[in-house]
Amino acid sequence: MKIRDALAVITGGASGLGLAVARHLVAAGGKVVLLDVQEGPGRVAVDELGRDASFQRCDVTSEAGVNVAMEAAHAWLGGMNLLVNCAGVIGAGRVLGKSGPMAGEFFTKVIHINLIGTFLCDKAAAALMQHNTPSDDGERGVLIHTSSIAAFEGQIGQAAYSATKAGVAGMTLPIARELARFGIRCVAIAPGIFHTPMMDGMTKEVQDSLGAQVPFPPRLGRPEEFAQLVASVFEIPMLNGTTIRLDGAIRMQPK
Repeated sequence: MKIRDALAVITGGASGLGLAVARHLVAAGGKVVLLDVQEGPGRVAVDELGRDASFQRCDVTSEAGVNVAMEAAHAWLGGMNLLVNCAGVIGAGRVLGKSGPMAGEFFTKVIHINLIGTFLCDKAAAALMQHNTPSDDGERGVLIHTSSIAAFEGQIGQAAYSATKAGVAGMTLPIARELARFGIRCVAIAPGIFHTPMMDGMTKEVQDSLGAQVPFPPRLGRPEEFAQLVASVFEIPMLNGTTIRLDGAIRMQPK
């Protein structure tokens, strides 16, 4: 499949990595539907992207809501052959914090958004993709997960977040194996320290300090680099059932 033929649904597409993916796909000739709970930023993003982009408000923790949004996106796109799961929250917090042990409800919320939300979007998209006419390689679609290097080197305060990102990486292979008979691939990308909207709340000095921890290139990752990898995954059929680190060779310390 070629990126110009992408009919993509991007969760968390109103900002950050998701919006970077949308920009890249539209610039290459593809069409995108952004799913996000942020309606204002979502509308602004679509205005910027132009006629090849649309927005659907969607809470990925709602199974019914996800199903409705996927159906609407499928109808607007005239099909669907790519899902990019970028919706998520950081969910930082210590197991034993200053105000006491972490609330179970907090841990559950992070799991519900980052992990269960990804699964709900996967199955809704795959249910539609299975009916696609296969490409010359027998492909019908691609599911892309956003994991994190925190899945492998979670830091203090990342117990909930790391659990979700390890789960996202862990379900990639079994999903790829199961959906192989339909010609649907599943791949996870594990970004390192990237310049996303969260970073904008930090001073330039803090951003530079974080970037300097990366062996090479010694800087923060650029959302456009994540988008480029998404495009490569879409176009290379042999990429399947794996988690790709996109991190400049950094290995995180305990804190």
